[in-house]
Amino acid sequence: MANTDYLLKAAIKKLTEKINEVLVEKIEEATNIAQDAPEILRKEFESFKESIIEEASRMEKAENIEKNEPTNTYQNPNIIKVLNEIEEINNLINQFNKKINNQIK
Repeated sequence: MANTDYLLKAAIKKLTEKINEVLVEKIEEATNIAQDAPEILRKEFESFKESIIEEASRMEKAENIEKNEPTNTYQNPNIIKVLNEIEEINNLINQFNKKINNQIK
């Protein structure tokens, strides 16, 4: 066999070994990530749930404050417009939440 044949075979052998080494390493990384995924998702869901509870509490407080304020506070047309836009956004969020809840069930 010629010298170039050995070089070619050696290059192919080393390339194959390197690819296998990298492949095994990446499979191990993916396995570790897959094992950690449920815990990561659980933590994210708990954080999300806490933020929803905080937001609901904030909204409840805001609504209670709003109920206790005199109605003439919102006579300014700009304030009324902004409040209407906020109400529309809240309605869209509620519709979105209903769709998401229906998809989860």
